[in-house]
Amino acid sequence: MDENSFKSKLIEILKQDQRLVNDKGELRQNLVKDFTNKFDEQFIQLLLDNEITRTKFFLKVKDIFVFKQSDLKFFLDENKLDNSYTQLENRIGLQYGSKLLKDYGDVVLNFPYKDCVLEGGQSTEEGLDTYYEYEEEKTKTVNKEKVTIEAGYKEKQAKRKEIFFNQILARDEIDRLEEPKAFKNFKKYTKKGVENFTKFNRNTEGTITDNLIIKGNNLLALHSLKKEFTGRVKLIYIDPPYNTGGNGDTFEYNNNFKRTTWLTFMKNRLEVAKELLTSDGAIIIAIDENEQAHLGVLLSELFYDFEIHCITIVHNPRGIQGTNFSYTNEFAFFVIPKGKKIVQNRIKPEDEISYSNLRNWGGESLRSDAKNCFYPIIINPKTNSIEGFGSVCTDNFHTTKREIEKDGKILIYPVDNDGVERKWRYARMSVDNVKDFLRVRKKNGQLDVEIGKNFEQYRTVWASPKYDANEYGTKIVKSLVPNSKFSFPKSLWNVYDCVYAIVGNDKDAIILDYHAGSGTTAHSVIEINKEDNGNRQFIITEQMDYVEDVTCKRVEKVLETENIDNSFIYFELAKWNEEAKEQIEDCKDLEELKTLFDTLYQKYFLNYNVKIKDFKEKIINEEMFVALPFNKQKEMFVKMLDLNQMYVNKSEMEDKKYALSKEEINLTKNFYNEQ
Repeated sequence: MDENSFKSKLIEILKQDQRLVNDKGELRQNLVKDFTNKFDEQFIQLLLDNEITRTKFFLKVKDIFVFKQSDLKFFLDENKLDNSYTQLENRIGLQYGSKLLKDYGDVVLNFPYKDCVLEGGQSTEEGLDTYYEYEEEKTKTVNKEKVTIEAGYKEKQAKRKEIFFNQILARDEIDRLEEPKAFKNFKKYTKKGVENFTKFNRNTEGTITDNLIIKGNNLLALHSLKKEFTGRVKLIYIDPPYNTGGNGDTFEYNNNFKRTTWLTFMKNRLEVAKELLTSDGAIIIAIDENEQAHLGVLLSELFYDFEIHCITIVHNPRGIQGTNFSYTNEFAFFVIPKGKKIVQNRIKPEDEISYSNLRNWGGESLRSDAKNCFYPIIINPKTNSIEGFGSVCTDNFHTTKREIEKDGKILIYPVDNDGVERKWRYARMSVDNVKDFLRVRKKNGQLDVEIGKNFEQYRTVWASPKYDANEYGTKIVKSLVPNSKFSFPKSLWNVYDCVYAIVGNDKDAIILDYHAGSGTTAHSVIEINKEDNGNRQFIITEQMDYVEDVTCKRVEKVLETENIDNSFIYFELAKWNEEAKEQIEDCKDLEELKTLFDTLYQKYFLNYNVKIKDFKEKIINEEMFVALPFNKQKEMFVKMLDLNQMYVNKSEMEDKKYALSKEEINLTKNFYNEQ
């Protein structure tokens, strides 16, 4: 039977079910699809009873017929059975062939090097690398006179060329790159300063409970956190590089990533971060308009089983001038598990609370309308505060007075200004639940009880003076760390509200920020704990050298000025070739480089293709090499280092060549909960 004949026969069969036919005797294809999706028993039996449809849409296994739902759905998508104007009356989306793209299930955001691993390190805070280019002798006219510029190497700068590791490394080398790392330089900070540190504190489940500040590459730090914190982090808040290249960058990071590089950078870290989340954990990502759209699509792919909400936050009311618009806002993506109440209610400041009388007014507000709503509210006259609620009044008790003094207290009844007995808006059995939202107010010489809820759902646009990044970001950091170089850190209250929205009701939550910057996330966690005496724990990572001078100093100063009995542990990923790189940068002339070379090839890991003997005995002494600018000579030394050996792996940390102390080895083992 050909396709058209089968289609006609199917319509004839389906019309036998009167539920599928309209008043004009026409088949309703939308109901056919609905019954197919719901496995409607009567509908399936109809198809099974006819040999034609049974053969096409059922599979016989022994004596059992299995309904091939997907085959029927595919047929219905490909064939129009009714007379409706359009087969897509209930759907909207991009279409390829006869199907919407979303139906294929394999439409994703792809970009070059998506499957690569990007370490995302950098040699300067500005993200610029110095290089030298040979230029021939040339003549320029300066002030109408010809000037000869001699030939030679000229210093230039360009944006850092990020390295996509699996272009040059095999999978086993990637695994090595992502191995847990060793740690060193452990310090414990309290409000009194730096103290001796001997071991990590753990809860009954064996999880570290100390606040942590980790210095080192954040991708490698995330992989090092996996063993201890997988499935334990309630919230990850990050404020990553915005990929703007402008002066308003949030951090002194290499913020000049091209889009491909930036997306790979984000993807590598988000994939690891997702593993650390609890089952009800969430991720919040601050971003601006430059990458907001692309990040949203990437998140939809990586977190396909999550809800993704994009919130607008007015963080710079003065605006940043653009060519056509003045930008006053940025965004925050809230990535939360589907179908769960994860975002807590927002606590409103006192000046935002709208109060109204607890006493009812208008229609159905009389005492007789709800007897359980007539009772006294007990007031302490010295403090004008509510101490409790009396019992529901008996039917034979009546009063025209709102206030009655008894036993040194004031009893307030729901009596209006005309002496009419009305009712409270809450019955006696439920009013205790709203006690915290009530206040006593004297008006026109009489006391009234008012209600005003101090909370509400968070909205999708946040606009408040406290989100101003200059007033509550830059100035706060400068007040705590006067030598801070951060020009536009996040407002403390911006981050506070983001963090509170997820962990406000979880006093033992773990909060992770792997783009720590000046430490605003850690500061906000301390503030939330101060409000409700919570035990929330922060873990933040930062790779830049300012982590000790700014990030740690800020958090330490908060503990000191707020007189908070808490602490945090600072430690670093143990460097290896990274250490060699720093030694090269510290050299002051070629002779120091030559002296260092013996140490480099004896102690550190060089690229496999470096011919040590030739370089040491010939190249390093050749006239062309000696004539190079000193920065170029240092650059060539750095290029000899194996980029996969920048930090020490935990599995190799006891090798004496790494020179880790016994204490550092033991504390590393203690971090990983190993004896």
